[in-house]
Amino acid sequence: MSYANINRVVLVGRLTREPEMRSLASGTAVCGRRIACNGVRKTDEGYVERPNYFDVSVFGASADAVSAYTRKGSRVAIDGRLEWREWETAENERRQAVSIVADTVEFLETRGEADRGDGFDDDDLAGVGVEEMAL
Repeated sequence: MSYANINRVVLVGRLTREPEMRSLASGTAVCGRRIACNGVRKTDEGYVERPNYFDVSVFGASADAVSAYTRKGSRVAIDGRLEWREWETAENERRQAVSIVADTVEFLETRGEADRGDGFDDDDLAGVGVEEMAL
């Protein structure tokens, strides 16, 4: 019997906001961002395209590169793993979330393409609010 686990995530999408840099107490750089990946769902009216939102964290030197070379609307490919976390709010409510820790980030457009915002507009998010997709 194998006890091996597989925890891999591969996504291609666009950043929905500017990358947010911060540092851990250890001094390690962390870049947080959210990526939107469109999916197709069948409804009574036919097939409808709707975005899915995922929180992504990038650590170390990769975090610096992502912060420097991407912006809201940048098209990227993410290869990473899922990470589950749990915490308690100031009101003593228990919360939990699943996010992605990126091991590899591929920039899928040149900086000039990203600056022009080729093809990405907030309207592409189909009116689905971030809050609707949060846990």
